Amino acid sequence: MPDPVLMQVKDNIALLTLNRPRKLNALNYEVIDLMMALLERIEDDDTIRAVILTGAGERAFSAGGDIHEFSQSVSQGARIADKEFVRRGQAMTARLEAYRKPIIAAVNGIAYGGGCEITEAVHLAVASERAIFAKPEINLGMPPTFGGTQRLPRLAGRKRALELLLTGDTFSPQRACELGLVNKVVPHEDLLPAAHEMAGRILRHSPIAVAGIISAVTRGLNVTIAEGLQIESEQFARLVPTRDIREGLDAWIERRPPVYAGR
Repeated sequence: MPDPVLMQVKDNIALLTLNRPRKLNALNYEVIDLMMALLERIEDDDTIRAVILTGAGERAFSAGGDIHEFSQSVSQGARIADKEFVRRGQAMTARLEAYRKPIIAAVNGIAYGGGCEITEAVHLAVASERAIFAKPEINLGMPPTFGGTQRLPRLAGRKRALELLLTGDTFSPQRACELGLVNKVVPHEDLLPAAHEMAGRILRHSPIAVAGIISAVTRGLNVTIAEGLQIESEQFARLVPTRDIREGLDAWIERRPPVYAGR
């Protein structure tokens, strides 16, 4: 059987592909566990500086959690369902959100439930014009469980998020862009090139500075502005002793492109 998540590395970018196309790339426990293991491997590899996440096949990015699998956990009671399903999914989206290397979702089709929650959690997202989004958990008599009740209101605002969460209605990639779930919508054939182009514009810069910005933004969203400013100061202080900040300043003064060591 092929791996349920594929990984390719080219030009310092790792492409992770959810690889259950016959199941619309549904997030079973094996997929989530392998994704976490691959993220761990990528984090330790200094030659990889960004991640693009997409789905295999022509139909789906991910249709969400594997209902057949998690329904078996639900049948064993709240403790088992929380441990096997909820905490596993929340750990995955939290890992994506706080990852120190930029992660870009390339949403190639259906992004329902957990697929939408992955899109909410990652740092940046590009959507194909064929993409379609939904928060359909209400149709199963349950709320979202991979962070959707928390991240979507932060991105879209309370009332707009509640409309999607309480109706389960589908919404277009253009609407997802208006709500802040994705950065832009592109023709389907341009999806991966657009994601790579976005990653390339980030890779021009110091990886230490990139990681510091991601950390400051992610942590700062959940604290007061005063605490956020302190986080910002801490991230700057971490950069002061590095070669990258000196190189950036010297390159600007000398009117030349900077050359970053990244360490």
